[in-house]
Amino acid sequence: MTWRGKLLHVHIAPAASYEMEELAQAQLIAGQGIVGDRYYLGTGTYSARPDVRGVTLIEAEVLDAIAKGEPRIPGFKAKLAPEDHRRNLTTRGVPLGHLVGKRFRVGETILRAARMNVPCKYIEELLGLPGLYEGLLNRSGLNCTIEVGGVIRPGDLILPIDE
Repeated sequence: MTWRGKLLHVHIAPAASYEMEELAQAQLIAGQGIVGDRYYLGTGTYSARPDVRGVTLIEAEVLDAIAKGEPRIPGFKAKLAPEDHRRNLTTRGVPLGHLVGKRFRVGETILRAARMNVPCKYIEELLGLPGLYEGLLNRSGLNCTIEVGGVIRPGDLILPIDE
C-alpha cells in the first residue's frame, strides 16, 4: 500500500465539551499528547480511563461523504466543519482504517496508530445533530500514540513508515 496524504487542520480543546480551537501549528509531545489539548492536560471526558488518545485523526473524505449522505445506509446527512467532529487532526489522502498497528509520519513527528475511534452519543447532543452517532460508526477516526514529538502544521505531508 503506497499513499501520500496531507494534514488539513489541527484542533485542540482545553477541556471536555469546550469548543475546538484551530491552530496554525501544534507541539506534539512523545507519549503524552498535543500541548494544550484536553487529553494532554488530563481534562478530557475519558482522561481517567487509560487508553490511547495522544492524538486523534479523521479523514476529510468522511466529512465529504457525510455531507452527501453516503453511504445510503444509515443515510445520515450533515455538513460538519473540521472543528465539529472533535478529532485533533483532519487529513486527506490517508487510509486511516488500514493503519492500526502501523507507524506514519506527520510533518516532523512519528505516530503509531493504536485503534479506530468509537463515536460517542454525546456528540449528537453537543452539536444538536440526531443521527450523527450512526453516521460516524466505523469511520469516526483513528487514535494514535506519539512516538516522536515535534511541531506539526496544516499542509504537512503525512507519509507511511511501515509498509
